[in-house]
Order: sequence, then structure tokens, then C-alpha cells
Amino acid sequence: MSLEFVLMLGYAISLGFIALLLELVARHAHRRSLASSTAGFTYHPDRDIWSCPRDQHLFPILSDSAKGVAVYRAPASACNSCRSKAACTDSDHGREIEQRDLNGLEYGMKRFHRVMSITLLVLASLMLFVELFREGSFFSRVILIAVLMLFCMIVQRLCTNLAQWNARRTPL
Repeated sequence: MSLEFVLMLGYAISLGFIALLLELVARHAHRRSLASSTAGFTYHPDRDIWSCPRDQHLFPILSDSAKGVAVYRAPASACNSCRSKAACTDSDHGREIEQRDLNGLEYGMKRFHRVMSITLLVLASLMLFVELFREGSFFSRVILIAVLMLFCMIVQRLCTNLAQWNARRTPL
């Protein structure tokens, strides 16, 4: 095995790990951003209301399906008399929760991170493909083909998920 082969394989695998890390960080950030704005609150889809930790209800006050947003608000009188108000909201009009669907910023960030991961894996695959024709050793070629096939399967799965997101986002 040549030094060039080892360096190329190491670099390609490093790009694969960076793509994996990017996917994991993006997934964690997305879950955290969704959970932080509603921490302690419970959504009741059967009644289309939110409940706060003090068992007060937030009712829908605005729904814009074109923008994919719904705003829920608790009665001002309930929030203003609550002993947890300082930790919950600084508004004198009641606590609000804004609920968005995947058509908004969250979708765009998820899509951006997914495209970046795919780009890194395609670049790594291209490098492995070029090295496959440069390397003369049978054992080295087997390793390159195995890693290349793994990267191609991962890229296919990521692209399929991206296409599913696009299909859900686009109304028929």
C-alpha cells in the first residue's frame, strides 16, 4: 500500500465522519430548538390547545396555513396572577406559543445540513473513485470498493430522505 493510498483513504473516511457528525449535530439542534420554546408545555391535538405546567390553557388566536404558523395564547388574567410568570413570560397579554410546520426556517436548516452532508460524501466518493483507477494493488482496490459502496448507500439513503421531505413540503 502506498502512502498516497493511505492518505486518500484516510481523508475520504474523515469526510464521511464529518458528514455523519454534521447529521447528528443538525438532528440534535433541530430537536432542541423545537423543544426549547415549549419546554414544560403539553400540546393536546384533540382539543387544539396547549397546557402550561400550572394547568392553564393556551388557545389558538391566529392560524395562517399559507405561512404554516399557528399562535396560541393563555388568558392575560391567568398569566398575570400566576406565581411562575417571571420564569414563563414577560408579557402582560399572556404567554404565547408559536407553532410552525416544516415549511419554515426549520425545514430550510434541515435541508441545508442534509445537502452539506451529501456534498461531503459525494466528494469523498469521487476521491475514492479516482484512487481506484490509480491504485494497482488488488487488496487496496477491494478496500476502496468497499468504502465507496458504503458511501454510495449512505448518499442514496440521505437523498431519499431529502426527496421525501420535499414531497411532504410540496402540496399536490
